[in-house]
Amino acid sequence: MLTADERREIEHEIGHYPCRQAVSIDALRIVQRHRGWVSDESIQDIAEFLEMSPTELDGISTFYNLIYRRPVGRHVIMVCDSVSCWIMGCERLREHFAERLAIGYGETSADGRFTLLPNVCLGACDHAPAMMIDEDLHRDLDPAGLDALLERYP
Repeated sequence: MLTADERREIEHEIGHYPCRQAVSIDALRIVQRHRGWVSDESIQDIAEFLEMSPTELDGISTFYNLIYRRPVGRHVIMVCDSVSCWIMGCERLREHFAERLAIGYGETSADGRFTLLPNVCLGACDHAPAMMIDEDLHRDLDPAGLDALLERYP
């Protein structure tokens, strides 16, 4: 069941669009912001609220890589693995996370703090390698500085 806050925020967004269904991505992001991820039950509730089928909404939710359809850690790390970042050493970043956090892509650390995901491009090719932690872009990375960076995300 959508909470009153979620309903109010979605209704606010509906006012910016020509029809209820057009707010689907915003509605998914609103629910995810409140709950951390979007469950099957949430898909049902959002679809009903937006007067669309759950199958339509699920198709939208699985197309966008920033909608999480299963639980994630408190912080999501997205390592860019585009050609530029690959050439500049994104694999070393992934290896460091594997050693430091004992996780690979698609996994969450045992303490529930971090989930590690690959990302095709973060648009920071001129400052590769790059990654995002939550909404924060980090560029020109080196594995030596990753531990200090992680400490900024309790």
